[in-house]
Amino acid sequence: MRVIGIDPGTGILGFGVIDCQNGKNTLVDAGVIRTPVHEDDAVRLRTIFEELTDIIAQTKPQQMAIEKLYFAQNVTTAMTVAQARGVVILAGKLAGLTVAEYTPLQIKQALTGYGRAEKKQMQEMVRAVLGLKDAPKPDDCADALAAAICHSQSIRVE
Repeated sequence: MRVIGIDPGTGILGFGVIDCQNGKNTLVDAGVIRTPVHEDDAVRLRTIFEELTDIIAQTKPQQMAIEKLYFAQNVTTAMTVAQARGVVILAGKLAGLTVAEYTPLQIKQALTGYGRAEKKQMQEMVRAVLGLKDAPKPDDCADALAAAICHSQSIRVE
């Protein structure tokens, strides 16, 4: 099973693609989609949609795991992230992917066993689970891989 994980954002959207076979997770691809702050929101969302559609076409995942929006102090930021999540879910559904959503708490618990794990702990667990030499960077990329790993553990249980 191939899973793409998404850490949604408008300025920086993290993605991570892993293969899940026989209880082992292997990195396929990971990175970020960046959009310029000065661009109109509609243009930024289109960029996210188009680039993510290309990534899905190239890597051919069967399932998508996306981090849920859980809290935001800045309402404007929350709204733009929510719009990015909508575009991501649409891209996944149009590609025929099963889309699963996880809270940050669920993702942290799945990887570390502790729902309040720090960023460094999460990055180290992603590195260890995927057998990487270094922790993935930037944080958005590591968070996306963590969502994919969380999903791989979830589908194993079912």
